[in-house]
Amino acid sequence: MVTQGRELSDQRKSALTAGTALMLMTLAAIFSYGFVHARILKQGDTSAVIQYLISYHHLFKAEIFGWLIILLCDIVVAWSCYVFLKPTHKDLALLGAWLRLVYATLLGIAIANLLFVLTLTTNSTDYGSPFTSNQVGAQVMLHLQAFDLIWSVGLIVFGAHLLILGILALRTDNIPRWIGILLLLASIGYILIHMSKLFFEDYEEVGKILENVFIVPMTAGELGFGLWLLFRGGK
Repeated sequence: MVTQGRELSDQRKSALTAGTALMLMTLAAIFSYGFVHARILKQGDTSAVIQYLISYHHLFKAEIFGWLIILLCDIVVAWSCYVFLKPTHKDLALLGAWLRLVYATLLGIAIANLLFVLTLTTNSTDYGSPFTSNQVGAQVMLHLQAFDLIWSVGLIVFGAHLLILGILALRTDNIPRWIGILLLLASIGYILIHMSKLFFEDYEEVGKILENVFIVPMTAGELGFGLWLLFRGGK
């Protein structure tokens, strides 16, 4: 009985940890990607992007800080979800954790490109900068594109992680089936959307269709799982 009670306590602690990290990550993503980064992408041409980054330098720094919070939360979620799902299937739970850590590594590489952009736009205002304005603009756009490309590769791996989570959720009686189904649909959405983004030239048309089809499970899948972990997981 003591061992069983300790296991239930560990389950609840890991569920609370994962749920809290997922909620914090969601808020950081809304700010960093949904608010700041989306505005950068909407600027259009290179000169407008550079001017925006220089004018809102502190906001761009805050975006990078938000990505770093997301990165740390991903590592926490990888560990805590492994602990929580280990009793269901240890090997699958471990695979899911490793996939999330691989995604976190790719996200870290992507964030490094934003740090390069920060350095370039900071130095571009100095008279001692070794680059012309055109060279700075070309490098900034290159690093922004690299961020987007590397993150897309990472989100394919993230989709595979959600696939494992969905399978584990359906294999246990503790997690509602609707969460498992949403996670599986979200995994398919992430994989299809970002593989299309990488390999199809006419991505804009295909991407809009896929995003419209999978927007609900992609939004509600991990968010719903996080809320359930926060309030019900391990009880």
